[in-house]
Amino acid sequence: MNVNYTELIKNVKGTFVQKPLSGTLSGHSAGEPFDKHVYSEIKKQLPYNTFRQYEYLNDLYSKNAEIIGVQARQALFNSPSVLFLLSRGKEATKKWSLENPFDEKQDDTADILVVKDDFYEIIDIKTRNLSKTAQPPNIISALKLAQLCAIMLDNKEFDNLSINYFEVDWLLEEDKLVCKDAHFVSLFKSIPENLYINWAAAMQIQFHVCNLDQEFKGTIEAWAKTYLKHFVAQVYKRSEYMIEKYAKPFEKYID
Repeated sequence: MNVNYTELIKNVKGTFVQKPLSGTLSGHSAGEPFDKHVYSEIKKQLPYNTFRQYEYLNDLYSKNAEIIGVQARQALFNSPSVLFLLSRGKEATKKWSLENPFDEKQDDTADILVVKDDFYEIIDIKTRNLSKTAQPPNIISALKLAQLCAIMLDNKEFDNLSINYFEVDWLLEEDKLVCKDAHFVSLFKSIPENLYINWAAAMQIQFHVCNLDQEFKGTIEAWAKTYLKHFVAQVYKRSEYMIEKYAKPFEKYID
């Protein structure tokens, strides 16, 4: 990885952002100012390699403005895994132009993207109000992660990307949100079997960044295979639950 997360944590702890003038102190309202703050700190480390996801796509397509068409633009990525994670939909890609660039989307995979030497460091920023007890946030779709693992295995791509999470823990002090602590984890260093899938929340993997283990010692290839084994087992388990709870009680009424 290219970002020095130890330095990043040191530079973020003790800093503050202004309390939002409107909205509640949760979710996007509190998260966006810290997201921008962390982005600016990473940009100081790697000024020419740090992007928002939409910025990177606009930069990539602008440098290759003569290339048009969905397939031709998708080929610019030179990586099926990166293409899967970062590209926009076919219609949006088709309509892109210098006069019609991409805007930021809240559901982009990467809040921050660092690209250097053909390595893609995907960083998602999470914030946590220490004065409240909240359930773990949505991290990534379990299905999307399974699809990514399958693409990585099919194409033997294990050394060109990382998926990382950075948590800012804050408290409200007068009119400021003050960062009291910060945490960094790499998804591919967690133990896949410990990843909790909330089926009722659109199959989202959920965890607090500060609580995610970093004990996996195998390769990225081994991680992908282990995660897929975990995902498939959880799908079958959930299927059995759905049948027992929602199908069998009504089977006696069916002719």
